[in-house]
Amino acid sequence: MVLDEHTVAYLDFADSNAETIAHLRENGRITLMWCAFQGPPNIVRVHGKGEPVFRDEPRFGELLAHFPDIDPTQHGLRAIIVVTAELVRDTCGYAVPFMAYEAERDLDGKRFAREDDASLSAYFTKKEHIATSLDGLPGLPLPLPPSTV
Repeated sequence: MVLDEHTVAYLDFADSNAETIAHLRENGRITLMWCAFQGPPNIVRVHGKGEPVFRDEPRFGELLAHFPDIDPTQHGLRAIIVVTAELVRDTCGYAVPFMAYEAERDLDGKRFAREDDASLSAYFTKKEHIATSLDGLPGLPLPLPPSTV
């Protein structure tokens, strides 16, 4: 979601690790990349500083309002990643293959719809690289912060 001319945000949902969150907490650096799989060959990168905004932080609800199609009680939502762009550039995508979009997968939503905060925290606690990254950096705070929304 574009928040202003220099800031974008995206939702961080449950998965098998917390590498992005851990590295943002360490040094704040992030690069986002989009590839054109149809049409002219192009790659766009946004280089900047990012931060995870966790569910118990006061700004979480305000940021979540920018995602009107998201149910705020949807389980599996761990944080909102906010990125302030320092450099935006494009490059050729000559080596990017053509691919056709078919549909969104709904498996993740169905999987985590069965969870509540306690069971989601228990799930994350059992995962090896959620509380810490592959290289030992602090990852997702556990137990999972309760939602303020």
